[in-house]
Amino acid sequence: MTIRFVLLVNKQGQTRLAQYYEYLTIEERRALEGEIVRKCLARPDNQCSFVEHRNYKVIYRRYASLFFLVGVDGEENELAILEFIHCVVETMDRYFGNVCELDIMFHLEKAHFMLEEMVMNGCVVETNKQNILHPIQLMDKTT
Repeated sequence: MTIRFVLLVNKQGQTRLAQYYEYLTIEERRALEGEIVRKCLARPDNQCSFVEHRNYKVIYRRYASLFFLVGVDGEENELAILEFIHCVVETMDRYFGNVCELDIMFHLEKAHFMLEEMVMNGCVVETNKQNILHPIQLMDKTT
């Protein structure tokens, strides 16, 4: 799997978490995020959750007030990415207890850490929730 970026966006289109696995300048990131967020949030619920934009395939899913968007190469399996998104949400739910926008805003470093445990250089390397959360729980014990 070649994941290019992961975005968590609220219903108003504000980016709450952005993780990139390829180099883009800040201006390129802002432009890309704006275009993709406008495109995905404007789609009605009865349309599929896959959008092609530039040279990316964007797979997204809404959970409560957050949209989870993942940009991948064009040949990636959309259903596998949807399953990855669900795994991210379940992992965050397990840690935060029903993850919401405020959890991401106030614990951004932990949300990034979870993603870093799951994805390395754009490849999914871990999906076991217990293995992902163990280092974070150890850090919590030391503080």
